[in-house]
Amino acid sequence: MLNTILHGTPGAEPPLLIVHGLFGSARNWGVIAKRLSDERQVIAVDQRNHGESAWTESHSYPDMAADLAEVIDAHGGRADVLGHSMGGKAAMVLALTRPEMVDRLILADIAPVTYEHSQMQYVDAMRAVDLSRVEKRSDASEQLARTVPDPTLQAFFTQSLDVKEKRWKLNLDLLAREMPKILSFPKIDGRFDGPTLFLSGAESDYVKRDYRDRILTLFPAARFAKIPGAGHWLHAEKPREFEAAVRACLAAER
Repeated sequence: MLNTILHGTPGAEPPLLIVHGLFGSARNWGVIAKRLSDERQVIAVDQRNHGESAWTESHSYPDMAADLAEVIDAHGGRADVLGHSMGGKAAMVLALTRPEMVDRLILADIAPVTYEHSQMQYVDAMRAVDLSRVEKRSDASEQLARTVPDPTLQAFFTQSLDVKEKRWKLNLDLLAREMPKILSFPKIDGRFDGPTLFLSGAESDYVKRDYRDRILTLFPAARFAKIPGAGHWLHAEKPREFEAAVRACLAAER
């Protein structure tokens, strides 16, 4: 089963499952997960090929959705699910194929579409780090700065660095090979009728208005909201506003 970090204890409300995006981990969501656990148990996962979870031979969305189903099954069989980016796509596939396991669905800056951009430049940047010269995270950040000038992204990537073992906690070779699957979205005939929030950064173009017909076909109860001043990493850029939007969605009557 996926590695999990639990916050809070089980209660009357379904647990909230948090699913990180590409190159992320459960630890990235620690502050938000801890704050949200005041009202329900929060389960943050390391997805396959990330963090402390197992490295595998594939990285498809049906596989990732099955991983999430296994976690939910071990925690009562039903959960609210919050997924960011790649994690949001995995959450969507779970909701479309196993709707009985998902109560509310929150998708952070992602749509059920194939994207044209690539994340390979970040894989290449991490692969280029000479780990033999890394004694602390800042050493890796220094090297990353040659191709990744944004300090926020440097800090984000180095959270997945095991300095002591001098290795990335990311299966970079496999993620590179499976990048076309990660950028795409599988063809699924199902639909999810439960409450669904597509929460986007106002400065991001990941959830375009052109996508709404496709979204509403799969998620007929979908609502849309934007966080002003935030981009794709909306939970890191505007954490309090993001938390407030998530709480409002979870508190809304069905």
